[in-house]
Amino acid sequence: GHEAVLSCPYVSKVSLLMVTWKMKCSACCLLAYRSDHNETRKLNCSERMMWKYSPSSDPALRIYPVNLGDEGNYTCEIASSAGNFLFFSSLTVIVPPTVTLTCDERRVVVCQASAGKPAADISWIPASNHSTMEEVHHPNGTVTRVSYTGWVNSTLPTVTCLVTHPATNQTLSL
Repeated sequence: GHEAVLSCPYVSKVSLLMVTWKMKCSACCLLAYRSDHNETRKLNCSERMMWKYSPSSDPALRIYPVNLGDEGNYTCEIASSAGNFLFFSSLTVIVPPTVTLTCDERRVVVCQASAGKPAADISWIPASNHSTMEEVHHPNGTVTRVSYTGWVNSTLPTVTCLVTHPATNQTLSL
């Protein structure tokens, strides 16, 4: 859902002839600029893929909003009077999980981190030796983790679930 910008280093002192962005897969996006005709072309590209700036001054690729299908390897090829130059970028997409904390009638507390990529880590405060964890891998590459712990000791006023993930850290308490 955020913006990704892949840069393609270009020394503007050298006359630019053509810039091409390709994603490594069959029938994937091709974004090109040809300076002598001042012309840009898109082939099999989503409307989410575009030039970040003017390709003649900065041929960076902008993807907005990013989704999981955009993950992969990208190549920028520059043709100039000095020769042809290739630059490689690898895009990894991180998805923050949706976090919920509930308690059932048997006082089992359930902390769920849904559809994160990579999978989130779940821990409890106070630390519990009696928690269990389940994990579901979804076809789109995301993971849901669910942790269960008992809250039978009534001397503890609150139980807290701590979810750690590269995109977000969340703390929920009951």
